[in-house]
Amino acid sequence: MFRNYLFLLIIFSLSDTVAAATPTRRAAPAPATQPAPAGDAAGNDMYAWCNAVTLAIPQIKLKPCMTADLKPVAVKSVRGRHIMLREFKPAQPPAARVLVIGGIHGDELTSASIVFRWLEILQQPDNAASVYHWRVIPVMNPDGLLARPPTRVNARGVDLNRNFPTYNWLKEAPRYWETKTRRDPRRYPGRSPASEPESRWLHDEIVRFRPDVIVSIHAPYGVLDFDGPPTGVEAPLRFGRLHLNRVGVYPGSLGNFGGLKEGIPVVTLELPHALKMPTEAELTHVWNDMQRWLRVNLIERRMAQPAAPAVPAAPVDTAALPEDAVSAP
Repeated sequence: MFRNYLFLLIIFSLSDTVAAATPTRRAAPAPATQPAPAGDAAGNDMYAWCNAVTLAIPQIKLKPCMTADLKPVAVKSVRGRHIMLREFKPAQPPAARVLVIGGIHGDELTSASIVFRWLEILQQPDNAASVYHWRVIPVMNPDGLLARPPTRVNARGVDLNRNFPTYNWLKEAPRYWETKTRRDPRRYPGRSPASEPESRWLHDEIVRFRPDVIVSIHAPYGVLDFDGPPTGVEAPLRFGRLHLNRVGVYPGSLGNFGGLKEGIPVVTLELPHALKMPTEAELTHVWNDMQRWLRVNLIERRMAQPAAPAVPAAPVDTAALPEDAVSAP
């Protein structure tokens, strides 16, 4: 019995020695995640928004998004996401007001990417575009962009670019959807005009801001479109490789609402690809051509127009007024 006890004691001792000599195997560390910057709630909201957008659009980097100084508007998307806006206002009276809208269709990723590139240009000091008052919305449809996969429509399945209150919308928009698109769910105009928080806010913003021109970016048809009043502004013939090709007017579209109903020129850039950005040289070409068109139509043409003659006020017949009205200050 003593021998058995001695044998077990030796076995246990050897086991402890082997265990001590064997290195402990540790679990692999979890992938590092970049923490949100410390600060107020607005800063954390901005980080979360930029982080989500840059994950959805690889061409956009986190730092340029964070330094774009975007501010949330008063209205959120259907799913409670921020719609971000950046305003550039010159110190002197602006030559004109320009509203830029990207990403109204969530699956047209380049339509948001190019606006972020323009934001970088507009932030540069003493750029020629600083004479205008800009309001820039890089992602008008955040729910569509951040869906998996991204969708043209918003979270309620409405095409925001068919939801604006154009003339005779209640009759024309549903009929066009049913007969022309054969009830294509990607082009569903909604149950009523401006039924969506995103399109309703943009409608109100246009009414408030009263831009002299609206620039809207889409993809992937590779053309330049124009909707607007017949006088006052000439349609652009080309921006870079995008040539003017008027694709038509649709019930509920932004071009229809802004250009025809409100009398505001709407320039629509249809980039060639929804996923692949144009080259840097082409982006520069597009930007320069757009600035040239803005200068000619919003500054030079206005300066060339003769000032309207002052209309003298009609004389007031004081004899017909009550005595106290004539002597009142």
